[in-house]
Amino acid sequence: MSNLMGKPAPAFTLFDTEKKAVNLADYKGKNVVVLFFPLAFTGVCTAELCSIRDNIGTYNTANAVVLGISVDSLFTLGKFKEEQKLNFSLLSDFNKTAIADYGVKYDVFPAFEMQGVSKRAAFVVDKEGVIQYEEICATPGDLPNFEAIQTTLNKLN
Repeated sequence: MSNLMGKPAPAFTLFDTEKKAVNLADYKGKNVVVLFFPLAFTGVCTAELCSIRDNIGTYNTANAVVLGISVDSLFTLGKFKEEQKLNFSLLSDFNKTAIADYGVKYDVFPAFEMQGVSKRAAFVVDKEGVIQYEEICATPGDLPNFEAIQTTLNKLN
């Protein structure tokens, strides 16, 4: 557990699939759902992000921006976003700075012994940049509690 609840969200600037630098501070005044996921093109990650895609209206209604972050390259994420028709930004934390700052970095990922892969995690950052919800999944096969995320967003509006 990273224990960032109630604290300012760690700042990051990461590149999106359109090769633009995205800074968390750019979203001040909006609620932000930050979703860390292990790897593009894997079964659980695809299911998770497609669930967000299919329910994007509920996030838009809650004045929330969704940012998906993994350690994949922006080119891999671009192909993934295109294939899955994802309607929110995917950011590349290729240098593994954000996953370290948020406390969601696997020393050794359970599958294939890969080092430095992101844990599956969800954070809700309020309009002032403070973390109001934090969930780090126990295993890569677990999904975040989307109902709890929605409840948090509804309270913030």
